[in-house]
Amino acid sequence: MIRINSPDELVALRDRIVSERNPDTPCITVCAGTGCLASGSRDVVAAFNHAIGTQDLDVEVGFRATGCHGFCEKGPIVVIDPEEICYLQVTSEDVPEIIAKTIKEKKVIERLLYVDQTTGEKAVHESDIPFYKYQERMVFGANRRIDPKSFEDYLAIGGCQALTKALFEMTPDEVISEVKDANLRGRGGGGFPAGEKWEIARAAPGEPKYVVVNCDEGDPGAYMDRSLMEGNPYGVLEGLTIGAYAIGANEGYVYIRQEYPLALENLSLAIEDAEKRGLLGKDILGSGFDFKVKVHRGAGAFVCGEETALIISLEGEVGEPRPRPPYPAVKGLWGKPTNINNVETWANIPLIINGGAAAFAAIGTEGSKGTKIFSLVGKIANTGLVEVPMGISLRDVIYKIGGGIPDGKKFKAVQTGGPSGGCIPEERLDLEVDFDELTKAGSMMGSGGMIVMDEETCMVDVARYFIDFLTDESCGKCVPCREGLRQMQRILTRITEGKGEESDIEVLEELAETAQEASLCALGKTAPNPFLSTFRYFRDEYEAHINEKRCPALSCKKLVSYYIEPEKCKACLICLKECPAGAIDGAKKTIHIIDQEKCDACGICFEVCPSRFDAVVRISGEPVPPPIPEEKRMVIRKSKRQ
Repeated sequence: MIRINSPDELVALRDRIVSERNPDTPCITVCAGTGCLASGSRDVVAAFNHAIGTQDLDVEVGFRATGCHGFCEKGPIVVIDPEEICYLQVTSEDVPEIIAKTIKEKKVIERLLYVDQTTGEKAVHESDIPFYKYQERMVFGANRRIDPKSFEDYLAIGGCQALTKALFEMTPDEVISEVKDANLRGRGGGGFPAGEKWEIARAAPGEPKYVVVNCDEGDPGAYMDRSLMEGNPYGVLEGLTIGAYAIGANEGYVYIRQEYPLALENLSLAIEDAEKRGLLGKDILGSGFDFKVKVHRGAGAFVCGEETALIISLEGEVGEPRPRPPYPAVKGLWGKPTNINNVETWANIPLIINGGAAAFAAIGTEGSKGTKIFSLVGKIANTGLVEVPMGISLRDVIYKIGGGIPDGKKFKAVQTGGPSGGCIPEERLDLEVDFDELTKAGSMMGSGGMIVMDEETCMVDVARYFIDFLTDESCGKCVPCREGLRQMQRILTRITEGKGEESDIEVLEELAETAQEASLCALGKTAPNPFLSTFRYFRDEYEAHINEKRCPALSCKKLVSYYIEPEKCKACLICLKECPAGAIDGAKKTIHIIDQEKCDACGICFEVCPSRFDAVVRISGEPVPPPIPEEKRMVIRKSKRQ
């Protein structure tokens, strides 16, 4: 491997790599991100490598294992370029057929294509699949086009052009000005303008200065930063190096969760490779600028996503937030000016430098520019990572990209912003997705979690769940968060168990206000959002739980009962066999009954009862009908001839 000592040498290497690649050559791309690996893509990759290596193909075939493609619901995903044929849920057994038919005979395998569940239409090309069709993958799109372990792949798609431009054509102040004009707001949750943050760090007295990548993404269901780091570590490092140059930092850190082994592996390989090529370390590309990057493994504390807690953890202490000001940009790591941005924010920097601030700012709303990556999960047909322009409506994300609510259920709410976010109801589905509008609605952008809920979701229990999570993750340093959340969790639990009182609401509101005003860090200040937003939009559910001891969504176990309608029971024995509590009494030709004292309301009987019978009924807030007399429990079955 030869060190690259100048922009001209970099351009020459890129030109050579591109010239050696025929764009018309078939190239098989397999998603090998964490989600697809869990679905079996490792076996698919092995099968393709074996098939390509052993078969006598008439044409040259390229192959690459890439990072996440986004459509995690349908993994493992295979895309064959240049036609962009997209196959979903591919197994290793499908590989010989793909080679034989699609590569050799240029035929499409119908059974592996995407099928629209509403219309039944099939989509051959990735860009025709609704999940991808309505996205704008400016940042995330590179994941499908490169092997994350291949610098050549990254260089071939234009990698390092922004770095060269920044180092040789722009001053640090000009770089900062470009980022400010783009109005890039931090994608890690707070939404603070990145350019202003950089400017403060550059102007702050003290040497050395530091830059940090926050890859400690800990929101339940969120995995955007992890997938970006897995799929395109070179892009993140390029953005980080540009930021370091602009701020005047010669040392950077990537704070990454230990639970992200693939991201850690690919990042470590990229750093090692970049150092050998002269893109990190001393005299980068002959510019005279020095910059080295170190990796720090986080232990998985949610609070370390907060930048002051992250800094203290980097210093080797227990990760706990500290009062601000001073802010990290002025006094951060080891008391020196430190700029922290999350993975997605750094990944946006090359786009801004390459395309210009005006082009970036042309996308989005007045206060929120560019695109945002969301993890779309929950009660929705298409789950995965989606990148959309700021200002898109929640309705478009959920119905056009997400495919709506499965099983004919009705949409109820969407929770955005992670555990500290809020729940937005159906009447606000046309809300524009940006930093300011989500905050006005009682939620927030956060790092980009988006959890969809259907009619069977209890909003009181949702609030309890997230408050419970935040209670566990509180560092305990300040009383409003430590004790306030604990009390909120206890009260919400009582309410979901039918033990709530009218005075509980007033107490919850007081605790929420105190936590918002007096907590030390953003975790405590935003933690009441799950309660406040659900109470704001679903107050009737709280009142039903407290006043009527009823769960309208039929979800809270302590408030739900199950019984079997005698006239519908066919004595099929399915519920009896599946009941883990042994609460169902019955036999062949004998109508089943549920012993209410033994029943723990797990709901398994309701789930397994055949839909053609619908004999198991769940109720809340009303008495269970008494069991029928023993002498009436015999089932009279008609013969098939009758």
